[in-house]
Amino acid sequence: MTKQLRATMAAILVISSISLQAQTSTATKKTTGKAAAHKKAPVESPLARQIRELREQMLSQQAQIDALKQQNADKDAKLATAQQSAQDAQAAAASASAKADSLTTTVSTNADAVSSLNSTVTDLKTTNVGLAQTISDTKKTISDELESPLAIHYKGVAITPVGFFAAESVYRQRSLNADVNTPFNATPYPGAAQSNTSEFNFSGRQSRIGALFQANPGPFHFAGYVEADFLGAGASSNENQSNSYVLRQRQIFAQAGTNSGFTVTGGQMWSLVTETKKSTDNRTENLPATIDAQYNVGFSWERQPGVRFQQKIGGFTGAVAVEQAEIIYSATNANANFFIGNAGAGGGLYNLTANYSNNVAPDVIVKFTYDAKYGHFEAGGLGRWFRDRYYPNQTLATPSAAGGTNNTKVGGGFFANVRVPVTHFADFGLHGLGGTGVGRYGTSTLPDVTAHPDGTLEPIKNYQFLGSLELHPQKKLDLDAYYGTEYAQRTTYLSTVGADAGKLVGYAPISSSNAGCGIETLPTTPTSGLGSIGVSGNPPYSPGTAASCLGATRAISELTGEFVYRFYNNPKFGRLQYTMQYSYLQRVGWSGLTSGTFGSATATYGAPKASNNMVFTSLRYYLP
Repeated sequence: MTKQLRATMAAILVISSISLQAQTSTATKKTTGKAAAHKKAPVESPLARQIRELREQMLSQQAQIDALKQQNADKDAKLATAQQSAQDAQAAAASASAKADSLTTTVSTNADAVSSLNSTVTDLKTTNVGLAQTISDTKKTISDELESPLAIHYKGVAITPVGFFAAESVYRQRSLNADVNTPFNATPYPGAAQSNTSEFNFSGRQSRIGALFQANPGPFHFAGYVEADFLGAGASSNENQSNSYVLRQRQIFAQAGTNSGFTVTGGQMWSLVTETKKSTDNRTENLPATIDAQYNVGFSWERQPGVRFQQKIGGFTGAVAVEQAEIIYSATNANANFFIGNAGAGGGLYNLTANYSNNVAPDVIVKFTYDAKYGHFEAGGLGRWFRDRYYPNQTLATPSAAGGTNNTKVGGGFFANVRVPVTHFADFGLHGLGGTGVGRYGTSTLPDVTAHPDGTLEPIKNYQFLGSLELHPQKKLDLDAYYGTEYAQRTTYLSTVGADAGKLVGYAPISSSNAGCGIETLPTTPTSGLGSIGVSGNPPYSPGTAASCLGATRAISELTGEFVYRFYNNPKFGRLQYTMQYSYLQRVGWSGLTSGTFGSATATYGAPKASNNMVFTSLRYYLP
């Protein structure tokens, strides 16, 4: 309300107060003077008129004030209504905004859900395609395993057949009357009649059959392996009609191992001396890839019963083995006052025509290997014990077994193998073994021991070496070359005992005669061995042997070259391959007396030599 309005209202209130007083006074006069009612009304005075006008003006203003109040009330009501509407609108707007936000969130969530659903559908489609492919692959795998399983399953054991079927031949320039297994140390000197005849033999006996048995129950794994061929010879076997050769046990062993790399193997297996391709693991032996079942001169090996313990640590492996012992003996001019064994006992299921030594202990072999990307490396040692029983009183004028004594000598040696992949197409290998009394571990089986004049044994120094180069110019073709040599040292002693006093006793005495090593002789009927009992070796199966020819072997060497061609190789159906091998063998004896008397000024000495050219062929089908 303005100041003018307030002043106006105050004036109106004052005038109203005066007017009321005047009206009261007038009314009183009218009441007391009724008689004058009918008198003529007085003329309105200016003051009264002014008051009346003011009253009328006040009433008009009051009406205006009331109207203004009503308008203000209406405005306040409208304002309140508008404020309420604004609040309602604001609340509605907030609600609408919240709904909009919720809707946006919902839309976004729905969009994410739709995207996720699309992705899920896409993944499901992909999964369905992959599942269909997996099912197809699984069906194919199951079908393949049913039609061509990798192994035959018996309970918890997987059985894998192994082997090959062979058609082979051998040609030798100088006859040995041998199958595809060459007795290198029997190569005849020129004085032997067989050095002047050749031989050609077919054979299927190297065909091999076997199986690997494997089980893995958890913390341990077990294996068994058996492998056999037909290169054995029983007393009744012959080439006349049925070829009734015995099945030969090559390997048969059991094995148990842990996940920590410890393995124990027992049974007949390759000796720990034999080079392996990986660690000292059985069935990874690195053999010369020859057709000749005796492999190549210079290769060190045995297949014999034993027990092997090995432990792997990273690329390193340590192993120790105890293996069957046997003695190869050779001596000239030795006294018959000792023995090292006996012929096999038929009741003991040994061969009646073979000799067996009485061993005091097994051979002990220790080997360490290291496998790396750049090659396989081995080093080891071999310990051997040789025992005989000798009789010092056998040389007396009246021989006596009194004082018979057992005597044991110790032998052994060291060996090393290196196998390096020179390129992807070539592998190069070196092997060496040297020591005393280790001849039987060489493929030529040179002697281990000889004898002293008193009847005690003496180990012979032996050395074996083999170098190999294996080329792989094509996937189907291998070219192999091997050169090896083996050596046995001359080991002799001057006898001072009895009638043999003054003679050299031992291996390859120079006093022995080599005079007839180059002179051929007439056929003769043998007076010992199987020929003496009419089983074999009688005429016309009795070629002449060189007379006066000790010919004790000093060294044997062999150079071999071969190719292997795989016509067909499929992991499902197997492998068909053809191999041809050529070998040149040379045997050199220790020098001996060729003329005159030993020790005289006119005596001459010479060392015999023999050679042989051999060609082998082989067609084999290997099981997959």
